[in-house]
Amino acid sequence: MIYHVLPGDAQVKDFRQTGLPGELLVCREALIDGDISGEKLDEFFYNRAAFHGEDLASYDANVASQFRRLLDAGPSDEVNLWFEYDLFCAVNMWFCLGLLSDSDADIYRVAPTHLNFEDRWNGFGNTSPEILKQCFDSRMKLSRSDIELGAELWNALRRRDTDELLRLSSRPNAAFPFIDEVGRAAAELDTKPSEIIRDIRRQGKSALKDVLPEFQKRAGVYGFGDTQVKRLMDE
Repeated sequence: MIYHVLPGDAQVKDFRQTGLPGELLVCREALIDGDISGEKLDEFFYNRAAFHGEDLASYDANVASQFRRLLDAGPSDEVNLWFEYDLFCAVNMWFCLGLLSDSDADIYRVAPTHLNFEDRWNGFGNTSPEILKQCFDSRMKLSRSDIELGAELWNALRRRDTDELLRLSSRPNAAFPFIDEVGRAAAELDTKPSEIIRDIRRQGKSALKDVLPEFQKRAGVYGFGDTQVKRLMDE
């Protein structure tokens, strides 16, 4: 079995037009935001459903079920993780790697390799099926140490262990481009975004439509959308 884990529903239509074979799974979470506690997976998903204010059965059907399929991946399977470079996507990918940490499947990272450095945080947005196919063709197979690194980064984030996040992201890694910037952003997740929002508002911008683009310009590494920025503004 071939699995493709897409970073969101926005990529589904164009992905289907690539003609790539395999089962499609969609990451419908934003694990960069909210409660990520829970020793057991069921407890974790319960807490996520509560954070979103969603009925557990609905959350399980639409969100958790997509992640649970990864637990079925075995030695004859292939998992392609289509995730962008920013922290929003990185955290979701780290969680997936945690789920896959004991799997014998072949695991690949499919990144938006078509982007230049200045546009590195733009991800797969407005990407044609042809470009998606090019990104797939340049995918990278993850080594056991790469998979373990992703799982360790996830666990460090859950513990809010800033020293460990900085240590784990201190060395360049071809499978995790821009890991230094992303790791530093993860270490500052509970402080830096709020500081940036306050500074933007001090300059007279108070509406979400004005704050969001300015935040994305200053701190694209976080990959925040309107939901995350509005939550910070409300706080």
